[in-house]
Amino acid sequence: MRLKTDWILLSVIVVMVCIGLVMVYSASSVVAELKYGASSHFVVRQLGWAVISFCALMYFRRLDYRTLCSPNWAFGSLGFVLLMLVLVYFLDPKNHRWFRVAGLSLQPSEFAKPALVIFLAYFITRRQKVVNNRYTLWPAALSISILAACVVAADLGTAVVLVLTAAVIFHVAGLDRRFFIAAAALGLILASAAVVSKPYRAGRIIAFVDPTGELLDDLDPQGRIKNYMHRAATAHDPGYQVKQSKIAVGSGGLTGLGLMEGKQKVFYLPEAHTDFIYAVVGEELGLFGSTAILAGFLVVLWRGLRLVWTAPDDFGRYLAIGVTATIVIQAFINMSVVLGIAPTKGIPLPMISSGGSSLFSTLTSLGILLSVGEHAG
Repeated sequence: MRLKTDWILLSVIVVMVCIGLVMVYSASSVVAELKYGASSHFVVRQLGWAVISFCALMYFRRLDYRTLCSPNWAFGSLGFVLLMLVLVYFLDPKNHRWFRVAGLSLQPSEFAKPALVIFLAYFITRRQKVVNNRYTLWPAALSISILAACVVAADLGTAVVLVLTAAVIFHVAGLDRRFFIAAAALGLILASAAVVSKPYRAGRIIAFVDPTGELLDDLDPQGRIKNYMHRAATAHDPGYQVKQSKIAVGSGGLTGLGLMEGKQKVFYLPEAHTDFIYAVVGEELGLFGSTAILAGFLVVLWRGLRLVWTAPDDFGRYLAIGVTATIVIQAFINMSVVLGIAPTKGIPLPMISSGGSSLFSTLTSLGILLSVGEHAG
């Protein structure tokens, strides 16, 4: 059978990853030179991950996506990720995020994204006609809750992406509105508990809602909430990163200061080559560069939604909407944080930020998306 490659989507993926490599070098070169004695330290690591990730993309692109519609893939991938999340909780007692082996770091929460999409696509396909039945909703809710709970221990942003992705998939599947309302209310309660459980999370939300602190002083004159926030080492100015990112974006203007010419990345903007790399794009490439990155994600959204409408079966449709939602939601959250229109969350910009686990997870997911288009005939 002759495969029908979506060259528009594939070309955008290649261009976005290449832009990401350039921006990672620009954002990290000074820090890498001072810390490791080599300005190319971070970009070389990212390039290695890019090669591995493209191999994964090509493997899943050539693999017929219907092969994933099996208990082995659906339950096996989800179970493997849950096992990694439990192990990393104990092996990384400080952050609960990273496996560190031979100088390499793996973040299991990133692999939860494609695992959840495959599981939900398989599960809902099998239960399509009774999607509003309690025997469908309870097992799905339990699986999503367990996965989100394991992730939220150290990574609230990724947990939010997982839950929102699940909501989009269930919406496409025809879930009744009353269940959405109940799930949203429960999710809001659990998210609030997750925020309150960590001083730095509470600080970020309060800094977003009340940047000056005047409202907090009026509501809590004894300062108990501030004292709780300051238990976190980074909570003394929870809005610092966003302030610096706004300065970076604002100083870029229309055309930017020029590649490698940004100032905020030099010890002013924390996580400049990871979570806040979009601010570096805004400073060095200006509004035009920032808009080009946004346009790339809109192309992913367009091609993904096209497959949702044209996929020949329900499993392909749910895979397409799940992958598309995961990447686009994460991208829009990241960009919103950088621009100061959403509270700070520690999630990278797909294909652009430094981070091997994120890049591998993203390109694996996009390989599955390409497979849906190529094997649809």
